[in-house]
Amino acid sequence: MGDGSHIDPRLLLSHKFPEDTYTYTERDVALYALGTGGCTRNAVDHDELKYVHHEDGLKHIKVLPTFAALFFGTGPLDKKIPGLQFDPQLLLHGQQYIELYKPLPSNATLKNKVSVVGLHDKGKAAILEMEVKCYDEASGELLCMNRGTIFLRGAGGFSESSQPYSYSNVPPNQVSAVKIPKEQPFAKFEDCTLPSQALLYRLSGDYNPLHSDPRVAKAAGFSQPILHGLCTLGFAVRAIIKCVCRGDSSLVKNILGRFLLHVYPGETLITEMWIQGSRVIYQTKVKERQRAVLSGYVDLHRLASLL
Repeated sequence: MGDGSHIDPRLLLSHKFPEDTYTYTERDVALYALGTGGCTRNAVDHDELKYVHHEDGLKHIKVLPTFAALFFGTGPLDKKIPGLQFDPQLLLHGQQYIELYKPLPSNATLKNKVSVVGLHDKGKAAILEMEVKCYDEASGELLCMNRGTIFLRGAGGFSESSQPYSYSNVPPNQVSAVKIPKEQPFAKFEDCTLPSQALLYRLSGDYNPLHSDPRVAKAAGFSQPILHGLCTLGFAVRAIIKCVCRGDSSLVKNILGRFLLHVYPGETLITEMWIQGSRVIYQTKVKERQRAVLSGYVDLHRLASLL
């Protein structure tokens, strides 16, 4: 290992995380839906009101599939992990993959099992892959699984330069690059984020000051606080549910999002969608800057009957 080592792979990969407990209520579900733009354009939108209101006599409100990303958050990195040292201000969220095994309940207590599934030395940075499996405490059922890719800038260089350390226990099909089709998309959906979007989304649990404190944002090289990447993912998947799933969120099976560029609160997001079998390839752009900020896919159990 070089002099700039920040990671001990042996300690990190062998670390056993204590089981986490995560409790949420309908209030958290509704707040998340609003934080990701639900009912912003139309407060009585038939496709989205069910995420914040007991519509048509429903006993429980519905849960957006991307709500599952909150169970991952930065939880694994909030703790002191043997063998891992990094500057939290240099952390970047590169990718999020979610598997949903059944629709999420509107309130629950979860038991979360955390593990490291990948570690790569990229010289100036380290890439850490974390997995969180979430079980319903009451039934013991596995509800969902998150895998997140975290870039730790300044934490690389911990292995021999001639043979950089690389370990992964992630299936290749979950980390392969998403190829955006050249043909015209099946659908486009335009949505405006609010100037206060990051302040609203952070109430779902991610209080990183990069998204709220102008001084921290400027120190990180941004002109103002930026939107959470997982908030942008929520906007994109919500667009797919509206345009491809015809409002039926239970059709969503798996979600992959690759974070390409930052979004400033108040910017307009345009999500383009292409259907390939039961997979929806998507790309989200910022209209004002004409830059792609997010890409990925959503796998469906089946296509909506109205398509």
